[in-house]
Amino acid sequence: MTLVQLEYIIAVDTYRSFVAAAEKCFVTQPTLSMQIQKLEESLGAKIFDRSRQPVVPTEIGEKIIHQARIVLTESKKITEIVQHSRGELEGTLKVGIIPTVAPYLLPRVLSSFMQQFPKLQLQIWEYTTERIIHELKVGILDCGILSTPLHDNSIQEIPLFYETFVGYVSEKSNLFEKKMISPEDIAHEKLWLLNEGHCMRGQVLNICHFKHNQDTSGTFEYNTGSVETLKRMVDINSGMTILPEMSILDYDEEQLLRVRYFKAPEPVREISIVTTQNYVKRQAIQALEKEILKAVPDRFKNKKKKDIMEFGL
Repeated sequence: MTLVQLEYIIAVDTYRSFVAAAEKCFVTQPTLSMQIQKLEESLGAKIFDRSRQPVVPTEIGEKIIHQARIVLTESKKITEIVQHSRGELEGTLKVGIIPTVAPYLLPRVLSSFMQQFPKLQLQIWEYTTERIIHELKVGILDCGILSTPLHDNSIQEIPLFYETFVGYVSEKSNLFEKKMISPEDIAHEKLWLLNEGHCMRGQVLNICHFKHNQDTSGTFEYNTGSVETLKRMVDINSGMTILPEMSILDYDEEQLLRVRYFKAPEPVREISIVTTQNYVKRQAIQALEKEILKAVPDRFKNKKKKDIMEFGL
């Protein structure tokens, strides 16, 4: 039994295909299949049911793969020990981040982080919360940056900051004349929302205390995963939307005229780095955490719980 063989069975379990697993492991499919067969022969147990498509683990195979993930995770910590002794960060850090955070946080973080750690390769994907959690659990990602709490005992959450939600209203809206707004104020407004699958959609609906206030008899329904598109729809088509505060930090004076803060307690979301419980690359993740905290405004980190209304998933 070798660590390479364990990597191969984990890859097949993750991608449910010998061909895809071989591509991800940068070997030929016959090489990967041969090594897995050798492992099965040495153990005297079939790990995969090859008669099914996509390929699935056998009952004992699931237990073997679960233990293989633990073994590989622990083995990677040896490299971390050596790096820590040298005071260096090397290798690759794979990060998943939700789309309502990525375009506003990453530009403030990446340049400085990469200059500090030139030997660390940063790979980032914009994914939904559901996909980030899945890829953390199967070992594709090292950490995620998303809205918490998740209420998942297998995931460790490291809170970073609390981000206020704000209203963005059309000049044609009745709310444009108000200095501050409340959830009750927007009950009869045309509200532009992210499409299904984005956690911020659920958070916004929680703020408003309703499931959907749109006129379903209309002929137009718009689905988007972009906060910037929501803002443009308000600019052009009236109504309002709700934005994360970080998305307005670079607004000019004209754009800020359309922004309305909520009366206390303000609705906010908690943004955290998330990992699996037994995660590796601790130094790299801790370095990323420090850089994020340096990049966000102090008021995001210093909000008092009594003054906010927190909305998780």
